[in-house]
Amino acid sequence: MTTTPNPEARIRVALVDDQALFRTGIRMLIDSQPDLQFVGEAGDGAEGVELVRRARPDVVLMDVRMPVMDGITATSRIVEQSGTDGAKVLVLTTFDFDEAAAKAIRAGASGFVLKDADPEFLLAAIRTVHAGTAVFAASATRELLRRYEDTASSTASVPPAFAELTPREREIFDLAAKGLSNSEIASHEFVSEATVKTHISRVLTKLELRDRVRLVVFAHEHGLVTKD
Repeated sequence: MTTTPNPEARIRVALVDDQALFRTGIRMLIDSQPDLQFVGEAGDGAEGVELVRRARPDVVLMDVRMPVMDGITATSRIVEQSGTDGAKVLVLTTFDFDEAAAKAIRAGASGFVLKDADPEFLLAAIRTVHAGTAVFAASATRELLRRYEDTASSTASVPPAFAELTPREREIFDLAAKGLSNSEIASHEFVSEATVKTHISRVLTKLELRDRVRLVVFAHEHGLVTKD
C-alpha cells in the first residue's frame, strides 16, 4: 500500500530567480515530488528575502544575477536572519567556477548547482543540502576560493577556537579542507565513516561553523590548508 508523506515532514522549497519561465519549470519539478513542497517564488533578491521571512522554507534555490538585489546580498541577509538552523541556500549558477558563486558561498550559501544540471541532480541536491551536507565536491569550492580569494581575508588571524581542536580533529579538519569525502578520510585514517562524521561534527561545533562548506572557506581564509 502506498502511503502519502506527512505534509509537515516534506522539505519546504522556495525559488528566487528573475526568469519566469525557469521558475515555472522548477515549480513543476518540485511539485512532482512527494517529499518536497514548493512554498513560493520571487523574481529578485529583495523579494526573496521577504519570501523566506514569510514562508520559512527549508531550502532556497537562489539565482545570483538579478535586478533590485543580487543573489549574493540576498543570501547574506537570509543566512543572517535565519541563523544556523534556518533556511539553507543552494545557489543556481550558469557557469562552473563562477566568481559570483564563490561570493555567494562566502556569504553563507551551502553549495551550488549549474542551472542546466539534470533534474534528478537538482532534486538530489535539494535533499542533500537539507540534510546538512555539501552537494558538490569540496575541491570545487577550493577552486572557487583559489581563483577569487580576497588576499586580505586570507591573512586573517586564526580564531582561538582552532587551538581547542584535538590532534585527531586537526587531521580530520585538514583532510576535509582538502576536499576528501568521508569515505576517503575514513580510508586515509583507518577509521569508520561514522567516526569521521563524529569528528567533523565536533570540529564544526567547536569552530561554530554551519557546515562543511564553511569549513573549507574557514580553512582557506585563515591559511590553514597544509601543502601535500
